[in-house]
Amino acid sequence: MEINELLTKAAEVAGIRSSEVASLHKVELKLLESRGLKAPRPTEVLDACEHVAMLWGVIDDRWSNFAKVLLLLRIYDEAGREFSGLSGIEERITYQAVRLLYARYLLRDGEGRVREIPEDVFRRTACFVAIAESRYGNNPEFFSREFFRLMSELRFIPNSPTLMNAGTRRHQLAACFVVPVEDDTNAILDALRVTALIMKTGAGAGFDFSRLRPRGDVIAGTGGKSSGPVSFMKLFDVLTDVIKEGGKRRGAMMGLIHDWHPDVLDFIRSKCGPSRIFENFNLSVGIHDTFMKALQDGCEWYLFNPRSCRDVRDALSEDLIRAKETCRPWSVVRAEEVFENIVRCAWTSGDPGAVFIDRLNEHNPTPHLGRIHAVNPCGETPLLDWEACNLGSINLVKYVESGRIKWSELARDVRLAVRFLDDVIDMSWYPDPRVEEAVLRTRKVGLGVMGLADMLVELGVPYDSHDALY
Repeated sequence: MEINELLTKAAEVAGIRSSEVASLHKVELKLLESRGLKAPRPTEVLDACEHVAMLWGVIDDRWSNFAKVLLLLRIYDEAGREFSGLSGIEERITYQAVRLLYARYLLRDGEGRVREIPEDVFRRTACFVAIAESRYGNNPEFFSREFFRLMSELRFIPNSPTLMNAGTRRHQLAACFVVPVEDDTNAILDALRVTALIMKTGAGAGFDFSRLRPRGDVIAGTGGKSSGPVSFMKLFDVLTDVIKEGGKRRGAMMGLIHDWHPDVLDFIRSKCGPSRIFENFNLSVGIHDTFMKALQDGCEWYLFNPRSCRDVRDALSEDLIRAKETCRPWSVVRAEEVFENIVRCAWTSGDPGAVFIDRLNEHNPTPHLGRIHAVNPCGETPLLDWEACNLGSINLVKYVESGRIKWSELARDVRLAVRFLDDVIDMSWYPDPRVEEAVLRTRKVGLGVMGLADMLVELGVPYDSHDALY
């Protein structure tokens, strides 16, 4: 369609007069001129129209609807599809949601043109994930319809890689990985290789760099000195920078170093100094109960070389207590100095966070398979080495009606959402056999919630009230 045809059609659907569209067009032209675009491309003209319409939408909802319809018309036109009015899912989603779908989730052809409309994303995902049900003697068509209902009604949304990659050649559907990094050059390069495949599919990974020997430690094979874990982390940071350029979204990483590592202070300060060392890492310090006790008592804190003191690798507090008897410390600092650096840098840059290692392992559901010493990029999913986890969220506001929570519907859809996430495990492609083995062994999924604030508004409960907590 031509620009005027698109604008006229969008105005018709949104209930906007032609004279009002003419006013929009004038403002849009002035906006483009202010940006130095005297001969704008059609896409730039339409982007500017949507931008102005969204600004006007703050006062008049019709313009927000106009912007959404205009973008949908562009998508339909690009995909070679006939627009015959807003579908159910298109009625429910906002302009911002359509823009995000267009930028990241709609599949494209070799020329970069979209070949899907918004409804197709959810139908493709539902149909692909439901194939897993056939492995268990169930009807995939039934679950495909149920999964589509759940997503198209915006009751449940899975993590981004599931929506991006379901039904594609590289159908990696999980969002969160933990990739171990061992103190060996080949192992570090192997971790980089797996990380590249993870980032390529739009997922993220967490790493514990505590196993790497500290800066200045001897390298027996060459007689040289180690550059330390912070230096090796730069390789992962640059890798993510490169991979994100060709992907649909920026890869996310969580880097951890535990409180006993000799380079913990360098790690803590890496994002709050005169220049930021990392651009793509979230950072967290792995903290043990013994450290908090030393901090409380104003005591010294022992730092250990993981190469020469094996007791500290994957250590819990009892291991650190034993290490003081069996290993020679690399150095000694005051616990207060470490904690003050954590607090100051967290205040300055937002990093590092704190991951409480003893607490994670106290609630480790599979302690016989190993200890947890790392988490995913946002920190909400502790995982064993090589494990991956797929996530999704239930939209709580969809279960409120006439001031009441529809508990039976919520329970029904929670069960269905968990089933969806479990099916994702079977249908996903994994970037390494070790990841696949770990995932199938424990089958971890993460179901969270969204829309809590909206639900409380519908219930008439203040967000900061005692009732909101219960």
